Amino acid sequence: MAATDFAVDAYRHEALDTVGSTNSEAMDRARAGDPGLLWLTAERQETGRGRRGRNWVSERGNLYASLLVVDPAPQAMTASLPLVAALGVHGAISRVMADHDNEIAIKWPNDILIDRRKVCGILLEAERLADGRLAVVIGMGVNVTTGPDDAPYPIARVSDYVAGADPATLFAHLFETMAQELQIWDRGRGLAETVARWRSAACGINERITVNLAHEQVPGIFVGIDDAGMLKLETKDGLRSFAAGDVFFDNGIG
Repeated sequence: MAATDFAVDAYRHEALDTVGSTNSEAMDRARAGDPGLLWLTAERQETGRGRRGRNWVSERGNLYASLLVVDPAPQAMTASLPLVAALGVHGAISRVMADHDNEIAIKWPNDILIDRRKVCGILLEAERLADGRLAVVIGMGVNVTTGPDDAPYPIARVSDYVAGADPATLFAHLFETMAQELQIWDRGRGLAETVARWRSAACGINERITVNLAHEQVPGIFVGIDDAGMLKLETKDGLRSFAAGDVFFDNGIG
């Protein structure tokens, strides 16, 4: 699969009404032999989920989408796909809000914020299939017209800023911007450019944050990401790097 294989006209899209989870449905398609570059969108999810199995509220009015890619890169390079995914969604939301001055930024590794309020979560899942192929599903939920009432952090809806915002219009942009970012990434060969683009869209560099791990909370200064996309944190004990974790800013944004 070369960069040209990620050209926008190579993708297929299937719009569904109600599913358990677009991610689960996409992985089922992969197990059944789908070649990938398949977008699935749904009006509503009954069992949507976020990172670490958290429930994702999935009522009508928002964008629920998953992209299936198969053998997208050598396995060592797939760890950088969250950066690509974040840039794709960031680009789509930026297009919809092109006439507005609000800050649209990425919180490591791939949450999208509008004015420091979370508008999108992204979940990537991978599975080695029986035939040896590596299936990767890039799932995203964007608050377009609704949002959770009980989130432990400030949330945003695109419609808070853009009158008449709708999931279909946002997805039309996402269909293009994700293809563009995957072409730039080029199976990992363009990782340096992807990292540079991610840094330019990042939120909170040089600010105090806490990285929450399964059994540890690590405070420090977020100094950016390294050339592989790992978070760099200046702690009281020196510089540490993280491949995964939940980031919370000192002002409570998580």
